[in-house]
Amino acid sequence: MIANSPAASLARGAERPVQRIEQRPEQRIERYRNLLSQTPIFRGVLPSALEDLARRVQVRSRPSSTVVVAQDEPGDSMFVLVSGKAKVVLFGENGRELLLRTLEPGDVFGEMALLDERPRSANVVAIDDVTMLVLERDALRVHLAAHPQTAMNLLSELSSRLRQADETIANLALFDVEARLARTLERLAQDGGERSAEGVLLPRRPTQQEIANMVGSCRETISRTFTSLVRRGLLVPRGRALLITAELLRRAGRRPVAATI
Repeated sequence: MIANSPAASLARGAERPVQRIEQRPEQRIERYRNLLSQTPIFRGVLPSALEDLARRVQVRSRPSSTVVVAQDEPGDSMFVLVSGKAKVVLFGENGRELLLRTLEPGDVFGEMALLDERPRSANVVAIDDVTMLVLERDALRVHLAAHPQTAMNLLSELSSRLRQADETIANLALFDVEARLARTLERLAQDGGERSAEGVLLPRRPTQQEIANMVGSCRETISRTFTSLVRRGLLVPRGRALLITAELLRRAGRRPVAATI
């Protein structure tokens, strides 16, 4: 049970009525169709199939800081994020949080439970107020049976997640906190950094608690490690931004041999 877990505590704020829109104007349907066409698992699907999916989805909204799905609960639907950001996290018994992934508009989540009919494997928590398209299991199965390209896209997406899981396991098992911090900053730099001769500038420096959640450590340890990297000139704070030097990126680029083949 998760009644006393951090996820359950957050979920208490999610008791608002679910927003459901049964009839939508054509421009809204078109917007949802366009969004579905840009998600990895529906890429390359015929417009007629996307039109059908866009008419089958429901719409749900949740306020920031509430749980969208909770670990171990039954899963009978998948989600496409329309607006806002969310995070995929695991909570420890001591309340510690491990950030697995940050979700942005267009990202899909919740599909694993649809396929294997097992409980949710992680929590998804809204960072902002979020709006999502929701596709139930039966509707997805009908679509997969008629459109094998979506099944191939889904296999590709799941393979990518498996590789990411392998990397997370390798980081936790094979690297100390400083190396994990460097590799986390390298990933953030790849996603949203501004490259220069000095390295990569992150326009928004994550908080130490955010970094701790990504790295799988505590804030105090990250604070000491961050200070050490700054003192050695490998990280350079610039106001709210952070310069990740070329030397730190080079060190972070050393990877173990991948286990997934």
